[in-house]
Amino acid sequence: MLTVKNWEQIRRAYYVEQKSMREIARETGYARRTIRRMIDAEAPPTYRRGSPKQAQKLGPYKQQIQQLLAQNASLPRKQRWTAPMIYQEIQKAGFAGAESTVRHYVGQVRKLLKPPATYLPLEFDPGTDAQVDWGEGDVLMNGAQITVQLFFMKLSYSRRTFMMAFPSQRQEAFFMGHVHAFHFFEGVPQRISYDNLKTAVKEILEGRHRIEQEAFFHFRGTYLFDSHFCTPGAGNEKGQVEHSVGFGRRNFMVPLPQVRSYEELNAYLLHKCQEDDARIVSGQPATIGQMWQQEKSLLRPLPTHPYDCCRTVMVSLNRYSQVQVDTNRYSVPVDDAQPQLTAKLYPFTVEIYRSDRMEPIAIHSRCYDRQQELLDPLHYLPLIRQRPGAIDHAKPLRRWREQWPAIYDELLEHLRQKWPDGRGVREFVNILYLHREYSETAIATAVTAALSHRCAHLDGVRLWLTQQQRQEPTFSALTLAEKPQLQGVGEQPVRAEAYDVLWGGGK
Repeated sequence: MLTVKNWEQIRRAYYVEQKSMREIARETGYARRTIRRMIDAEAPPTYRRGSPKQAQKLGPYKQQIQQLLAQNASLPRKQRWTAPMIYQEIQKAGFAGAESTVRHYVGQVRKLLKPPATYLPLEFDPGTDAQVDWGEGDVLMNGAQITVQLFFMKLSYSRRTFMMAFPSQRQEAFFMGHVHAFHFFEGVPQRISYDNLKTAVKEILEGRHRIEQEAFFHFRGTYLFDSHFCTPGAGNEKGQVEHSVGFGRRNFMVPLPQVRSYEELNAYLLHKCQEDDARIVSGQPATIGQMWQQEKSLLRPLPTHPYDCCRTVMVSLNRYSQVQVDTNRYSVPVDDAQPQLTAKLYPFTVEIYRSDRMEPIAIHSRCYDRQQELLDPLHYLPLIRQRPGAIDHAKPLRRWREQWPAIYDELLEHLRQKWPDGRGVREFVNILYLHREYSETAIATAVTAALSHRCAHLDGVRLWLTQQQRQEPTFSALTLAEKPQLQGVGEQPVRAEAYDVLWGGGK
């Protein structure tokens, strides 16, 4: 079979190198008639089957298969001919081939019977519509490759897109993605289109009707937008944001972002979304940023107070001063807890409240693993101060000692030698209490100074912490511009005889 390369070589030899057909035939081994055909052909040769390939086993049954599949158009959706049923039917007529052969042919016939999908081109007015979707992407966080959940919201008119990463697609993350997107757009679109997400839809009814989640009613009532839920399986109804999921992964996350936290990752993604404002979408008259400036004034204004994107649950305190949330246990200050507490579950944090307080008594990073303990050692210091002998075995302190500054161990050993009766440990615990007011870096610096100046105790560490915060006084330069009579004072030459006069008591 002649290839495109052969066609090009023959034509080059004849037209460029001016070789005769006889010479070309001798060099290539092709017949002159073939060479003449290649010289005259303005396009490379293509392979054409001389006659249709014969399906020796399936051939006699193809017409029957086509007739059975044609019947499906008038049959109930759940009672139509399938490939396994067609295979059994033609077996009765004598077919001896494999079921995979029938399945393959059925797939080909279905493609021919199915009309090509066609869609209406859509156009949106400024400020009216937005679309929301979730996706996944991989990042390198603290050296490990993890999969994060990506929230997308896209304004349908300007095509401005917001992208944010979360550990999960839970309802509190769904709401927080909206809040940050509205802040990014500086307003709220009139209507938002969704898939039938469980975080928003409780039950799908006939047609466009949905029973929405009660929390979603609350959220929607805060921002006053309308919700539109797509037909199940019809992703084309929000095709803009579907495209943005792939676009964002390819253009914002290649190569894999290397970050230390979700906060750093989301700052990076926000910057990429802002950079995207300079892009011109095919068919749009201006850049995304310019189109958004036209749309911004037509968005709904943001509410005075943003929605509190959390799930609130009641929790009980166990005997280890912990509360359980989603199989994980979070510590609570032993001297500031109640038997019954309230936990607010945010996408990235867990806040624990007393019934009589507006401020949380404990804040933890949220854990999405199972059966984990998240212990804040400061919560257990009152117990250790009462029982100094437990300092070496208390789990919160043992975990903390693995990462605290080495100077802390030196301080503890010094205080134990100075006061071996337990007072040294209590003094050390009192110094650890300072973490409620100062940073670890400031305390480690103060402890180092206290040890070097031989005042390694609570008052000595407090003294050095105060010294760190004390600012050196500054003095403004003295100017004599407004007092010309003092000009030259201190600049006159020194006269030694003046001292002799003073010494002698003269004038």
